[in-house]
Amino acid sequence: MAKPLQILVFLLLLLTGTVAQAAPRCPLTGDARMAVGNRSVLVHLPRGQMPDTPAPLVILLHGSGGTGAAMLRDSNLADAADRHGFIVVAPDAGIVHDKGFVWNIPGVPTVAGNIPGPDAPDDVAFIGATIDQLATQGCVDPARVYATGLSGGGRMTSWLGCVAAERFAAIAPVVGLRAGNPLASDPARPDPATCRPSRPMPVITFAGDADTTNPIQGGGTKYWSYTMHAAEQRWAALNGCTAAPTTRWVAPKVYEERYTACRGGADVAGRITVGGGHSWVVDNDALWAFLSQHRR
Repeated sequence: MAKPLQILVFLLLLLTGTVAQAAPRCPLTGDARMAVGNRSVLVHLPRGQMPDTPAPLVILLHGSGGTGAAMLRDSNLADAADRHGFIVVAPDAGIVHDKGFVWNIPGVPTVAGNIPGPDAPDDVAFIGATIDQLATQGCVDPARVYATGLSGGGRMTSWLGCVAAERFAAIAPVVGLRAGNPLASDPARPDPATCRPSRPMPVITFAGDADTTNPIQGGGTKYWSYTMHAAEQRWAALNGCTAAPTTRWVAPKVYEERYTACRGGADVAGRITVGGGHSWVVDNDALWAFLSQHRR
């Protein structure tokens, strides 16, 4: 029979929650389709991923009319994930468009010209639920969650930085950097009221100076309007960057504009490919080198 003192100690341990429990082991392997509510996402786990070690996560968002599977294939980001040991999640957006999907950015028209209604799927909530599910399963480290995306996915990535900064350590929009919706009274400027991140957000963006869909010079469709530089400057202001921006060549035909001396080390960098168009103009290793510096 156990002694009364031993029983008391055991009960106290239970009450204080100090009885050891095994950490969750990630149940996913390789490339897997994971259900999240009534939707699903494509997950790529890097080679050699240990199921008992949470990994960094990169959310990869496809362009308008695309799919997560095609984005994962065309970006070659899975190869970088295998080299550097991060998980990639490639979801489909919530609004059906042609043979693919488009993202719901409130107040901003889709490529079809329609502003999503109040009943449109909430993509921000869906992405948040995906992160929570993977963290609960022990697959990802919630302090090292990042987002990137192409074109419409780049605009959605920017939107996540605006409205869900508490979830992301850094963002990397590709041919799609925004800093809120175009200002109604002056579309050449971002509307400050539509991008109010809760914390400084490190940003690296990639673009081509020959992009005619989302031109870095601004103009184009109603959802675009202001220049990439205006977006960079707005993020720099939001992050409290105090140093003058610098420009340097980082590779043949690729130069970088960077804002530094920012709160929390939240630099803003833009890499522009000379002659680059509306495509994945990204050095994936450079993308990861920037993202991986930051934790939430």
